[in-house]
Amino acid sequence: MSASLPPSSSPFTRAVVSSMRKIYPESLADKSFDNTGLLLEAPFNHARRQKNSVLLAIDLTKAVADEAIARKDSVVVAYHPIIFRGLKSLTFNDPQQQSLLRLASEGISVYSPHTAVDATPGGMGDWLCDIVTGAITPSPSKATSEVPNSSSKLYSAPTYPQPGPVSSSTSTIPHTRSTIHPSPAPVPEGLEDAGMGRLVTFNDPQPLTTVIDNIASGVGYPGGIPIAIPQSASVDNMKIRTVGVCPGSGSSILMKGVKQIPDLLFTGEMSHHETLFAIESGSVVVALAHSNTERGYLRAVMKDKLGAALKEEWEGLRGEEGKTAEASLKEVYEDSGVEVHVSEKDRDPFGIMVKRG
Repeated sequence: MSASLPPSSSPFTRAVVSSMRKIYPESLADKSFDNTGLLLEAPFNHARRQKNSVLLAIDLTKAVADEAIARKDSVVVAYHPIIFRGLKSLTFNDPQQQSLLRLASEGISVYSPHTAVDATPGGMGDWLCDIVTGAITPSPSKATSEVPNSSSKLYSAPTYPQPGPVSSSTSTIPHTRSTIHPSPAPVPEGLEDAGMGRLVTFNDPQPLTTVIDNIASGVGYPGGIPIAIPQSASVDNMKIRTVGVCPGSGSSILMKGVKQIPDLLFTGEMSHHETLFAIESGSVVVALAHSNTERGYLRAVMKDKLGAALKEEWEGLRGEEGKTAEASLKEVYEDSGVEVHVSEKDRDPFGIMVKRG
């Protein structure tokens, strides 16, 4: 009787994980609270293998899991870790654990990069800088003036930002940018600017409304812009010289351990009392709902970055392992295809219901 082979993930899944770690080194993640890396390693079944495809999402919800299963993807790269704290059990009683169990049964693994993406140069922090400085031009096809119907007599159905493809702009506002909290040494070679949060300093103060318009177009035209300003000011008379940006929940990055609070704090969410402190200090806060400051990055940057790195990684792995692979695995290594897709179901939990009239 022959010994059974030890369980392992698919070769393509290993190529995806290796590619993600090269683009967004896990050593840059904030391990004091974060849980990054390969969170679900689904066993490989070559008799029912998945496609050589990856699905990118911010949150691994039931809808995203359904999407990955229907597409037969090999890996879901979910920016936020669905496993954040220690588990004492893994059952169908927990709705989020249901998704993990279903994905595992279908042979789909889950990788979460989270704060490694925030800290890496060219990651979400720098993408938010590109937005506020007008360095990117979004696709106009994603903008819409239509307000969906609802049975409410007063408010529309919820609307959600729809970030689309972007291209480089020729009218970037002149500025400098720096890292607010540099990553502790040692950092990977070539990533010396790594760290949490970015500070944009415009060469000349900009109208607040100009920066707001850049933010709105860059994140996909949300139905409303939650903004806090000092009570003695108006959006039309405020000028912005410095902008602190941080995806997600950014108060600890933008307000703590800094010499001066930036003129504008652009993030996903801040507490009531932190926001009050900011505006009483003369600053403006734009908080768009947690993941609305993150989702557009998947289509604008990560999709192409991962696609290029994964193509190279998969070619190398096929050449290295394919020659000596067992006959039953030959078909796996003969498949040269690589696909990276952005989830169509992924969205922030909060939508905006717009008042009619």
